[in-house]
Amino acid sequence: MSDGAHSERPVSRIENFRNLSPAERIRKLGGISGLNQASQKMLSGGALPVELANGMIENVVGTFELPLGVATNFTINGRDYLVPMAVEEPSVVAAASYMARIARGCGGFHTSSTSPVMRAQIQVLSLKDPYGARQRLIEARDRLIEVANTRDRVLVELGGGCRDIEVHVFEHSPVGPMIVLHLLVDVRDAMGANTVNTMAEMVAPLVEEISRGEVRLRILSNLADLRLARARVELGVDALATKEYSGERIATGIVEACALAIVDPYRAATHNKGIMNGIDPLIVATGNDWRAIEAGAHAWAARTGRYTSLSNWERDSSGNLVGTLELPMAVGLVGGATKTHPAAQAALELLGVSSARELAEIAAALGLAQNMAALRALATEGIQRGHMALHARNIAIVAGASGTQIDEVAARLAADHDVRVDRAREILAELSGRGDD
Repeated sequence: MSDGAHSERPVSRIENFRNLSPAERIRKLGGISGLNQASQKMLSGGALPVELANGMIENVVGTFELPLGVATNFTINGRDYLVPMAVEEPSVVAAASYMARIARGCGGFHTSSTSPVMRAQIQVLSLKDPYGARQRLIEARDRLIEVANTRDRVLVELGGGCRDIEVHVFEHSPVGPMIVLHLLVDVRDAMGANTVNTMAEMVAPLVEEISRGEVRLRILSNLADLRLARARVELGVDALATKEYSGERIATGIVEACALAIVDPYRAATHNKGIMNGIDPLIVATGNDWRAIEAGAHAWAARTGRYTSLSNWERDSSGNLVGTLELPMAVGLVGGATKTHPAAQAALELLGVSSARELAEIAAALGLAQNMAALRALATEGIQRGHMALHARNIAIVAGASGTQIDEVAARLAADHDVRVDRAREILAELSGRGDD
């Protein structure tokens, strides 16, 4: 990964961060990361005025906020990161932070990525000779690339642009023979949708002329299989041990749990959802397109014709637990909500990334951490114990708790392993009976 925007990286290990109030946390982050007062305010909520939202989408009536947390303890390729996460589900931020703390003691996460190449698809119908048309288009490769690149000179000057083409023949489609030409475009630090769509529109008349067919669709593919991010973590079994379970038991359980996701699509769907529990909140917080990321990830998981796990967990020759994750990651730092939404800009500032590839790699590490947390829980006490303990605060609020009552009711619900609204109301009634506010 390239160097971040900050000359000195913030330390991601923050003692007792969870025990601070939201206002104290944001001040703490400001002191550690160098965020100015304006950026701190953007992260604290209410960053998107209705007037600005009205220019982003249609029929605006207001704005909708999600909780914005910060995952701590992350060390990725030897550097510390404070990771913003916009998510409503309890336990996600806590789980990622805890797994990052374990990984931190074992060298942290190691990541890599490919160049930011996206595909634009141009569908051609009404063909008498689809294979002949394919050959003609391949012969015109240089001309097609040149025309595509006339549409975005700035991108070319930045080192990006259309790099190559592919031509695929579908001889027996439901509407007859067709070919689909792919423009392979290096979009640099953009997510790339607008760039590749515009290039497809630009070359469509020439494709039609050369192929002697009729062009229909001209649009990007969200299966960004040339734009991959990878993450790896290696953990000694001693680092995994708890008071209740040995590290050997946990490591074995994680490998066995992943094995089910590899062979069974019913488990793989939930397994991969857990991975996206980590990735999506970062994508949302930075103003990127989480729907595109989800579509690409699940298509990648089914690329062999059978839906399977995105991650792999195994034991190396020394008995260490090794987790790896590889998936498409089409994220950007320029354009769209990343430049429009003030909170997204502040989130990127906190993260301190300087390239889309760096952001993609952090997302992959976050997904692997979340996956490790879920598998570790499943391999030991079960997924509900930790999740419900954190969910207890939500239940307390639903039951009518406020102020200091929230933590007291939540603590009793968690201690009793009985996280229900009616039980929370009973506890509130007891507190009211003794005159507590």
